[in-house]
Amino acid sequence: MIKTIIADDHTIVREGLKQILNETDDVSVSGEAKNGGELLKKLRREIFDVVVLDISMPGSNGLDALKQIKIISPDLPVLVLSMHPEEQYAVRALKAGAAGYLAKDSASEELLKAIRKIAAGGKYVSPSLAEKLAVDLDVDRERPLHETLSDREYQVLCMIASGRTVKEVAEELSLSVKTVSTYRSRILDKMHMANNAQLTHYAIENGLA
Repeated sequence: MIKTIIADDHTIVREGLKQILNETDDVSVSGEAKNGGELLKKLRREIFDVVVLDISMPGSNGLDALKQIKIISPDLPVLVLSMHPEEQYAVRALKAGAAGYLAKDSASEELLKAIRKIAAGGKYVSPSLAEKLAVDLDVDRERPLHETLSDREYQVLCMIASGRTVKEVAEELSLSVKTVSTYRSRILDKMHMANNAQLTHYAIENGLA
């Protein structure tokens, strides 16, 4: 039996995933967490075979939690489950140690296939993501500006480009307005841009929003 733990801040999502997984003979939901901190505490106390991790939890986001998981339990496979398209976070998640990346709107059969594959020691990516990863291995290509950003800066960029204000970003990430403003300033500086309109235009052109 593959013992999984689900980390997602939305109760309805956790319940839906539990219903899908608990109907199988070889996968069970043995734990759940509503944020990164709670997840890390449970991983220190209990043993699981797979972590199903939402990338967009408030406060310490999924990428932050993923990096901590790899410190606590380097060999524990993590499947990142996200509402965001692959272009936004998949490569960053895999580089941070995820064993797979799956969109939340994927079919339940794909979720089970992904969990079984990474539990057996494999990696799970879609054909389109596999192609993107192959392109990223081309060391001669010019890096896009957004790849110079830290994970948190990248997250703030995507949120600003989607139309959120600094205050809304701060509330969603459980950060201060001052901290988010600092991230915004760093993003503008690194990307050689002057305002949110330019960031939004760039994000749309590069499939980030």
